[in-house]
Order: sequence, then structure tokens, then C-alpha cells
Amino acid sequence: MLKTRVMPVVLLTGYNVVKSQKFSTFRTLGNPITVSRIYDARGVDEMILLDIRATSEGRGPRLDIISDIAGECFMPLTVGGGIHRLDQALEVIRKGADKVAVNTAAIERPELLKELSQELGVQAVVASIDVRKESDGCYLVMSHSGKKETTLVLLDWVKKLEQMGAGEILINSIDRDGEMKGYDLELIKMVSEAVSVPVIACGGAGSPQDCLLALQEGGANAVAAASMFHFTGTTPLMVKEHLSRNGIAVRLA
Repeated sequence: MLKTRVMPVVLLTGYNVVKSQKFSTFRTLGNPITVSRIYDARGVDEMILLDIRATSEGRGPRLDIISDIAGECFMPLTVGGGIHRLDQALEVIRKGADKVAVNTAAIERPELLKELSQELGVQAVVASIDVRKESDGCYLVMSHSGKKETTLVLLDWVKKLEQMGAGEILINSIDRDGEMKGYDLELIKMVSEAVSVPVIACGGAGSPQDCLLALQEGGANAVAAASMFHFTGTTPLMVKEHLSRNGIAVRLA
């Protein structure tokens, strides 16, 4: 049986770890190497490292930071931000990442996913989607770290991402980001039912119970969180223990 993963999300701006709230208010949390060491020592299943300004600043990923983290930490690492070409993805993998995540680049050129999956394998390609819920209840797909609206229809888009070669979908609610009031279960359920690849829920986790609901009611295959791990006493292990007590298969050792 596949184990359910619990993953911390680390956001980068320059050489700083930050935490956002609804993609607009940011708090600086420190050095990415220090943060990564803490998660590595806690034996997390996987860490997601996202450079949230790379695309808007017109640059590629920070290879020096990726190399530094991979050189000291042994947890699986997914890296996103600024990856717009196959050669950039290959360099990120060479620097020690296990997977690459793409968001805006996939919107601008969906064929990139096919190129990545053919070269790296679908298991190493994560398609990230940032969405905002409108007043009419519809979900709007956003690009450029939530700054630009697109005309994409969410469910059509997730299906296309799978068809183009995404091995996983990371779905992030902008409205829930940093709020720690629970995941958008409706959103997660919609996406999970639309695709056959694993779905990672992100945006809103504030407690282990929130994570359990994302899995049981939302149908997610994995849960990702940032604020809960940064600002509360809850650790990834605590989340996994809660999941285990409720019948979810997780890696505890």
C-alpha cells in the first residue's frame, strides 16, 4: 500500500524563507538551509521548495540554494519557480532535486510538461495550480504567483496537465493560503475526481484534523502545509500520527 505523504512547503524570495497570506502579505522566516535542516532532522516525507519571485523577476531557479540544501539534507526535494525550459529542469535535478514543479511555464507552454516527462519520467514532474474562488463560486486559475488571471477552466486544465505528462497535481487555494482555517475541500475533491494522478492538497492547513479531512473528504493523496509547521507546535510527525490513528497509511519511522 502506498503511504500518504505529509510535506512542508518552503517559499523563497531571494535567499530568505518567507510565509505568505493569501499570496500578498509576507513574513520573513530566516535562512532556507536552517529551515531545511530542521525538516530533514524530523524525517519529513518530502519537502517542496518554491521560489515565488523567479518568474516575475524573469530569472531561473536559484541553483546555489538548491545545491546547498541537497548537499546537507537527505529528504526528497521538489523544486519549483523559474523553470521554463527542459535544460533548466535538468540542471535543477543535477543540483540534487528529485522532482520539478511548474506552474506559469505550463500555462504559457503546456508542451513543456511533455518534454519534462519524456526526459525525467512522469514521477518527477509536478504540475502546480494556484486558484482563487470567485463570488459566483467558480475557481479562477492564476499565474505568476497569483498575480495574473487566466481564462483556463479549472477541470479542463487539470485534465490537460495529466494528459501532457504531469505525474502529480499540486492544488493550492489562494483564499486559504496562510489562514490556517482548513483546506478548501470542495476544490480538492473536484480536482481529485477529475484526474487519476496523485493530488497534493495545499493552502489552509491549521491542524492534523484538517489534513485528515483533505484526505478522507477531499480525496487528496498527499497534504502540504507551511504556516501550520512554521507558526504552531504541530510537526509533520504529529500530523502523521493523527492520520495513522484514523486509518491512513503513513511512514512513521
